[in-house]
Parts: sequence; structure tokens; C-alpha cells
Amino acid sequence: MLLLRFFVIFIILSFANVIAQDIVQQNNNNNVKKIHNNINKTVTYDGRSLIINGKHELLFSGSIHYTRSTPEMWPELLDKARKGGLNVIQTYVFWNAHEPEKGKFNFEGQYDLVKFIKLVQANGMYVTLRVGPFIQAEWNHGGLPYWLREVPNIIFRSNNEPFKKHMKKYVSAIIGRVKEANLFAPQGGPIILAQIENEYNHIQLAYDEEGPNYVQWAAKLAVSMDTGVPWIMCKQTDAPDPVINACNGRHCGDTFVGPNKPYKPSIWTENWTVQYRVFGDPPSQRSVEDIAFSIARFFSKNGALANYYMYHGGTNFGRTSSAFSTTRYYDEAPLDEFGLQREPKWSHLRDVHKALSLSKKALLTGQSTVTKVNQFNEIIVYEKRESDICAAFLTNNNTNTSATLKFRGADYYLPPRSISILPDCKTVVFNTQNIVSQHNKRLYKKSKVANDNLKWETFSETIATTKELPAKDKTPAELYSLLKDTTDYAWYTTSVELGPEDLPKKNEVSPVLRIMSLGHSMLVFVNGEYIGSGHGSHEEKTFEFHKSVNFKVGVNQISMLAATVGLPDSGAYMEHRYAGPKSITILSEKGVIDLTRNAWGYEVGLQGEKNRIFTEEGSKKVQWKDVKGKGQALSWYKTTFQTPEGRDPVAIKMHSMGKGMIWVNGLSIGRHWMSYLSPLGEPTQSDYHIPRAFLKEKDNFLVILEEEEANPEKIVIQRVNRDTICSIIRENDPPNVKSWASKGMKLTPVVDKLIPEAFLKCPNHKTIVAVEFASYGDPSGVCGAFTLGKCNAPNTKQIVEQLCLGKEACSVPVEKTMLLKNGEDGCPGVVKELAIQVLCGTGVSKQ
Repeated sequence: MLLLRFFVIFIILSFANVIAQDIVQQNNNNNVKKIHNNINKTVTYDGRSLIINGKHELLFSGSIHYTRSTPEMWPELLDKARKGGLNVIQTYVFWNAHEPEKGKFNFEGQYDLVKFIKLVQANGMYVTLRVGPFIQAEWNHGGLPYWLREVPNIIFRSNNEPFKKHMKKYVSAIIGRVKEANLFAPQGGPIILAQIENEYNHIQLAYDEEGPNYVQWAAKLAVSMDTGVPWIMCKQTDAPDPVINACNGRHCGDTFVGPNKPYKPSIWTENWTVQYRVFGDPPSQRSVEDIAFSIARFFSKNGALANYYMYHGGTNFGRTSSAFSTTRYYDEAPLDEFGLQREPKWSHLRDVHKALSLSKKALLTGQSTVTKVNQFNEIIVYEKRESDICAAFLTNNNTNTSATLKFRGADYYLPPRSISILPDCKTVVFNTQNIVSQHNKRLYKKSKVANDNLKWETFSETIATTKELPAKDKTPAELYSLLKDTTDYAWYTTSVELGPEDLPKKNEVSPVLRIMSLGHSMLVFVNGEYIGSGHGSHEEKTFEFHKSVNFKVGVNQISMLAATVGLPDSGAYMEHRYAGPKSITILSEKGVIDLTRNAWGYEVGLQGEKNRIFTEEGSKKVQWKDVKGKGQALSWYKTTFQTPEGRDPVAIKMHSMGKGMIWVNGLSIGRHWMSYLSPLGEPTQSDYHIPRAFLKEKDNFLVILEEEEANPEKIVIQRVNRDTICSIIRENDPPNVKSWASKGMKLTPVVDKLIPEAFLKCPNHKTIVAVEFASYGDPSGVCGAFTLGKCNAPNTKQIVEQLCLGKEACSVPVEKTMLLKNGEDGCPGVVKELAIQVLCGTGVSKQ
């Protein structure tokens, strides 16, 4: 009888699940059709929101940068963004990516801006186009091309004629290209907003009266483009009409003073989903509870558009990252670097979008009233007179203590630091602190195929001396001007003759070579021998290198390989930033020997770069030898690996390596830096994304430039997945927000029973192949590390297996009558939790 009961429950729940999913999918498809088929759209605004085709809209936006992923990834990223409840995608336009050389434009491959915007529209979403041209974005030089530095008399981002001339020419070229493709809303395209400049208020005072003059000029330039859509300036309190000033930050619902005119809407251009990382940083996190709170708070206070920066961060391929920024970008976003859904961040934000959408009518048409209950508690109500349209936001801003608020005759419990959303002023459909969506865990699995019989070979760079690089200048050349952003590396050479009197009489004491550098890093060689390295940091680019050296009597060769780790991306007067060696001295027996004006030779780039030995053809130009243990500093390593099995994303773990760059099939996946440890004693980034689009069917050519002494034989090619998914639901949690819909302006249940449920869905069309943990009682732990508590319903795992095994998605209701065998409660009086962990895959289900 018990098995029959389970079978009947299973059939009913499965049928209900299918219907609910069909409703959600139908709504999503209708939204896609609705936006995609609107041929011409007018876009205006008032003090409440943007108005699209005469209709006020609530807009949930996410930043996805086309340059930080591959075109092959775009469709899936955008599909996940839409399913996550977004209706706008925001992206910068990257000047130095599109015009790396003056007058020579590139819109190919991952720089195909038009293709990306068209894909956004095909997915039923709008676009905010942040033209810049300065963007910051932790992108090399803030998006400004290097050649701009060499324009005579130029001052970036100021009322400077040379800069304005080139800025106008570039903005006109980008807007012209987008117009030609009919991508602005009045042309039938998805672009509803555009942005000029970026966070200029930060540096405006540095330019005195020319700062405000530049702001006025930039606004007029934008409006003159005649795009037919509003323009915005973020963090620009004095944005001139009709340009809208917007907020950036973590809590714009409380920190934004509002638009500078009452007829402009409240727009949040950057809600930071995490803090970006630079090399040397520890891991960074921002809880989804805090993000959800901030979003609910902003829309409860007249917010019109909120954008997550980033929704998908992606990868800084090649040399595109700014100074010291990691190759991985905003990995803690709702979609991680690999494009996988980070749970519960993705689904909890999807749920807050749904709750706000259920409140949309009240938010856009109702009048708001604010009741301050006490220092921490507040009730905001949007209500339309003489109608049933009403939505309420109950806020508890106390981070330590829960609260119970009385509202319209009912008591509402609020956890610490949370907001409850009541789309009908009665029913709590969502609380920012209560996560009722699924969790997951990212796993790296060694690829059997890719790591089989790897054979490593090495080639070492010749250490340059004055014999190859005779003196060109009295002092070392400035590094940025020398490199012109064509490479990270430049050699500096000099020689010094030392007599016996310069050297110590005791063997245990050696002269010290001291080098003061403006940044960013350096390898130092004396007489062809590697003696050490030094580097600055994101906060302090300058550094001092000093090392005891066994100089010889006679002529000594001093060679320095100076390097940049990306150009700066922010601040005033960026055209006057400098790097490279500043002073070089030897502290000898006789005193200080100053080599700064000793006459220096220099050369841009490495031999391996010039021969392009990171390509298969170029690799034939040098002699390679087998790797035998740790290699010498400044060496190249190559091998061939097979394409990892399956369809999961691919990463390379750079164990035992130091600092350099990685290429796969001639394409750079970015800089690696394992030797720069965080305060926790770990590298900031150990795993580096290899897009599957970079791979061939077999025989992939992997090349690594390694600056330090290292052994590549511990490097591992991995497959990345989030196949471990979990759910943690309390019996007093509210039903998931997708249990309701708005019908006839009334909140209506779309399920038979309004009870909490555990929802589980596998990624990438995989199915649940094993239930690894299931407990109803008082379990503890987190996804990937659950443990049983003092009480546990023994048949929980069996029930979950019957409902979930072999399925792509399933739901398990938190219902005592089903979960407790014969109604036996092992811990009466305890608020119980249902914790489930399952494994997704493509194999056979295991019981």
C-alpha cells in the first residue's frame, strides 16, 4: 500500500510539474515574440520609468560583454539570462578592441558587436549600449586605444580639442554602424538606452572648469547622434538635460539621491554582483540574499531599471585585462566564467524578478506611501485608488534581529536584513533572505582523454646582453612608450666594469643590485644567469628589487626583462602614466655605483613572440628539447592534447607554474600568475578557461610562456561542471514564487497546493543519475557537504529517488504526511528541513 501511495503521489506531482513548466515556457515564448515582433518602437521617459511604445516598463538588466566570451557561447548565455528573468542586456563597446590601430577597425569573431546585439533581440530582450568611449571595466587602458596617447597635446577625457576630435569620430563610427544595422528601437532594433562617458564625477574636479565643460560637450555629442533613444551618464550628478544621471554601487535603493530632475527615471547601471579580482587578492563573494535585498529595495523606492554588473563576467583573453586584473572576470556572477549557472544566485534573482513582475501594475500605476515603523522597519505600499491594485514591501533592515510587522490586520515575520514582497498587499510570495531555489557546486574533473601521455618540450629565450643590444639611450626608456601596447615585455641591457676594489674581500658578503621600478614586474639576469624577479601590485605599481649578486672582476652584463600586466583603466590624466625601471644602482664595497645613466640598450618583445612559436607553424622556427624536471626562467613549453570528452566547459589547472601566458591552437586564453599569492597563501586564480570553440576535434596545440623556473608536468586539463545540485527547504518557507500568476489584475495560485517544495533541475539537459543525500529532519551542512542531524525521516531518500531519478527536473513537496513514515515524528517541535543532494549526468540512474 505504501508503494502504491508513493506511485500515485509521484504521478500527480509529475503531471502538475509538466503543466507548471509549460505555463512558464509559454510565458517566456510570448515575451520573446512580443519584443522580437515589435518592428518600430518609440522610447521616451518620465519620472516613473522608461516608456516603450507608450507603455511604462520595469526593466531587469544584466551585463554580458561580447568580448569576454566566444560567439559560440553567446546563444546559451543569452538564453540563460532570459530564463533568469532579464529583459535587458547591457554591454560596453570597446574602442581599443575595434580600432587597435588608428583608422583600422575590427568587428570580427568575438568583436562582432552587431551579431551580438541581434542575438539579444532574437532572445526577446532589449539592449543598453554603453558607447563610452572610456569604459574602465577592468579592461586594458579603460578601452582607450594606445595610439591615442601619442596624439600631440592630447589630454584624455577633458575639454581638449585633440581628444574631442577623436572621441567624436569614434562615437560617430559606432553609432553609424549600429544605425546601419537598424538596431536602435525606433528602427525596429532592441537598443532602448545608450550611455556616453563613464563615472566621470570621480575625476571631474581634477580638470577644474574644463571638467564641467567636457560633460556638457559629451552630452551634446550624444544627443546629436539622433538615435531616437534616451542617453544616460552613470555616476554623473550634473548630467545635462535630456541625459539621465544613473547610479552605480551595491545599494542604490538607499545611496542614490535620485535623478537630477523630477521628470527623469531612477536607473541603476551597475549593481555589483561581486568585487572584481586582481592578482594577489583573496576570493571575493557577495551573497545573493544581499543582492536580492538591494534589488527589492531599489524597485520599492521608485526604481525603473536595475542592471547586474556583471551577470556573466567571462574571460579576459589575451592581453585585454587592465593592470593586475585577473584573467577570470566576475566569476561569482549569476553565470560563472564558464557560463554555468551559479546557484542559488541565478535562481534566487530569477525569483525576485518574478515577485517584482507580479507587483508591476501597482509599481507603475499606484501611488506610494511610506510608513516608518521604527529605526529598522519600514512598510512601502503602492496602491491605485478605487481598484484592487496594491503591492507592499515590508522591510527589516536590522542585520542581527528578526522582526514581526503588523500590516492591515495581519502579522508578518521578517528574518534579519530582509524584504518581503506582497504583490496583492496580502500574500508573501518572496522574501529576500529565504532561499527556496536550488543550490549547486562547481566541480573540476581531470579529463582522461586530454591528459593521456602528454609529452612536454621546452625552448628557452636567449638572455639579451649589450653584445646583442648595444646602448641606444643614456637612461632606460619609459616602458609604456617603448612597448606601445604591442607586448608585455621589453629587454633593457647595460654593462659595468668592476675591479677587485669594488668587490668584497670576504666571500660571505656580496654587492647588492638595487632597482627601483615604476612597475609592473621584472626578471633580472647578471652575466646571463637568472638572479630573481620583482613586481608591484594593483594598489602600488612601483616596487624595489634588491639582491646580493656574485659579480666578477671585469665586465658584467646586467639584463632586465621589464613587463607590464595590463595598462591602467581609471583615474585622471591617464595619458601621463608611466612604468619601467627608474633607477639602477650597485651597493659595492666602495659605495654606491649608479648605473641609471650608464647607457642602455633595449628591445621590444621576445624571440618566441616574434617567431609566433605559440602557433604550430611558428614553433618550427626554434629548437625544442624534452622537459626534464624544472626548467630555467624565461622558457616556452609546448605539448599536444586531445579534446576532452563530453560537452562540459574546459579549464587548465596551472599547478607548479609561475607567471606568463597560455595559448591553445594559437589563441591566447590570457595571462597566468600562480606565484603571486593572496594573503591566504593561495594563487588568486589557478584554473584558466579554454573555450571549446578554441579546440579542434583532436591534437590541440598548447603553448605556455613561463617567466619563472617551473615544471609543466603537473599541469592538468579539466572538465568543469555543476552537476551536483541541492535543495534546502524549511517546512515554514513560503511556496516558490512561481506558484502564483497575475490574472485579471489579481494574484492567483497556479498550483493545487500552496506548500514549500524542493525544486531540482539539471544543467545542460542532463538527468538525475543519483540521489547522494536526502534528509527530512534537522540536517546540517551545505551543498556538497551535508550531514545527518539528530533526527531524520528514514524513507526520505527512497521518496526522492522515486520522484527524481532519471529526470531532468523534479520537485519534492515538504509535506509531513508524505515524508514521515506512519506519521512518526522523531523530533516534534523542531522546524524541519528537507535537504537533498543529487548528481546529474548522462549515464544510468543509480539507486
